[in-house]
Amino acid sequence: MYRFSNTVIGFLNLFTLLASIPIIGGGLWMARSSTTCESFLQTPLLVVGFVILIISLAGFIGACFHVAWALWVYLVVMLLLIATLMGLTVFGFVVTGKGGGVEIPGRVYREYRLEDYSPWLRTRITDPRYWSTIRSCILGSKTCAKLATWTPVDYLGRDMTPIQSGCCKPPTTCSYNTVTAVAQDPDCYRWNNAPNLLCYECDSCKAGVLEDIRRDWHKLSVLNIFMLVVLICIYSIGCCAFQNTKRAETDYPHGENRMKRVRPRWDYYW
Repeated sequence: MYRFSNTVIGFLNLFTLLASIPIIGGGLWMARSSTTCESFLQTPLLVVGFVILIISLAGFIGACFHVAWALWVYLVVMLLLIATLMGLTVFGFVVTGKGGGVEIPGRVYREYRLEDYSPWLRTRITDPRYWSTIRSCILGSKTCAKLATWTPVDYLGRDMTPIQSGCCKPPTTCSYNTVTAVAQDPDCYRWNNAPNLLCYECDSCKAGVLEDIRRDWHKLSVLNIFMLVVLICIYSIGCCAFQNTKRAETDYPHGENRMKRVRPRWDYYW
């Protein structure tokens, strides 16, 4: 049992070391891609992949070859990774707590309002440079083209994604066939039938994007909680491996053969 924790941490880090290779490969592949949507994930994938690669390599070397300083680096970086992941998880739940859309009478889909989301998300999405990139992403994805063949009956009985609801049509409350003195939603005046315009500059479109982000972030936060539990377990085993390595260096400071033990002197018993 003396080297059990070292063996376990060695196998775990070998597994994570191999897992980091496709993550880095995916990030490099996205870096060469010309599509705007994929570039959003390029940097995070590369950072996560290289961090996992480095700490896994340090943990594997330290546990399997009894290198105390490598295990020490591994534990420090692992602790920082756990703290960062915990902070991101809490932050994600806080900024994505609002939203969800409102029901439209007689319709299956929901509509989304920008003011329903957190100030931090609204500030990010209304930044012209940031929105220009997202707008290009939506145009390139052909999301709205799927609705071009819909009939009025389809709009009554079929569901839409948040982006389709906010970007591909005007708000349901808009009235274009009658003259009315009642002020309409500002998005009603931003709507344009041109395929490259539609409601891409509407607040409802920005809100639809935020709803997609909110849903994905919630899923990611749940995954982060699972990862935190796994990382904390690995960290605990790593602490045991570090103590074993330090104890081994103390018992055998000059690298003597570990199989040699001090044998009892039997002549004491004769």
